[in-house]
Amino acid sequence: MTSAPVLLMGGSGSIGRRTADALRAAHRELPLLIGGRDLGKAREAASEIGNAEGVRLDPDIPDLGLGDRPVRAVAVFYSDERLASLHYAHARNIPHLGISSGVFEIAPEIAIYMHRPEASAIVLGYEWLVGATTVTTLECAKAFSRIENVVISALVDEQDSGGPAVAEDFERLNKMLPSALSRRDGAWIWRSGNDAKASFRAIDGTVIEASGFSSIDVASLAAETGAKNVEFNMGTGVSSSRRRGEPKSTEIIIELTGEGQDGQSLRSRHAVFHPGGAAALTALGTSMIIERLAGLNGSPTPPGLYFPYQIVDRSAYLSRLKAEGGDLISLG
Repeated sequence: MTSAPVLLMGGSGSIGRRTADALRAAHRELPLLIGGRDLGKAREAASEIGNAEGVRLDPDIPDLGLGDRPVRAVAVFYSDERLASLHYAHARNIPHLGISSGVFEIAPEIAIYMHRPEASAIVLGYEWLVGATTVTTLECAKAFSRIENVVISALVDEQDSGGPAVAEDFERLNKMLPSALSRRDGAWIWRSGNDAKASFRAIDGTVIEASGFSSIDVASLAAETGAKNVEFNMGTGVSSSRRRGEPKSTEIIIELTGEGQDGQSLRSRHAVFHPGGAAALTALGTSMIIERLAGLNGSPTPPGLYFPYQIVDRSAYLSRLKAEGGDLISLG
């Protein structure tokens, strides 16, 4: 399997292509399969990426049209309603990463894992921008001995479309789940109406109107930190960089309150930003997860069901974020 390719389903799309480029930059010899329904588009992307092959995939047959050719890991960059990618990977004991499902859509995937938990690693990569929130929040959490409140606020620049697959994901999620899963006083609730309205300050201090969003980050951060109050809000507008006359960027504001290591009350406010926008930050996390699943920088990830932050090395993530011009900064 050392020379087997990584299969990127939807690899010619916006996020898939950025992920392929990130993998190629870090692993020049890694073969890639750029899969999709449009063979011409897949082959064109593969030619530009290098050491890649474009293949037409058929989600209606168990082997996706790939026959018995070896595959090292599978990542899917669109809403796979039939879970064709996961069925294919799990049947062959191949690790799998999906990034498009909503928090209300993961039951079938968990059921597949529970049926054969020993088969392979499955990553629920549905956190906001695939680990960008959780990896950095847990880095900020090191200053705390106890965390009481976690408030995550994502600013999406109105010029940051992210491609057609991303637009379809947002339309589907907003239609199917208008309420926002949150934790309040230790209980799980659904915020809706006026209760879902929020506002936050962007990196430059501008107040952004926002609303609650059901990101799986809420569940993973509550489980990891034990915080009694966790919520995720999203606003669309002008990013701080664009207000300075620079290109668009993406921002995530992380606000934590609780008790510091010295036993005193502690409040912190940090921001994650990336000058390439949401797609670039998504590709960073996705490519690093694929590296871990495929064992490109160490041993392959053992079988299990994972959130992104459970397999991505925090220090390595922050180093790559900075190398790409982004950062995790303190806002006081």
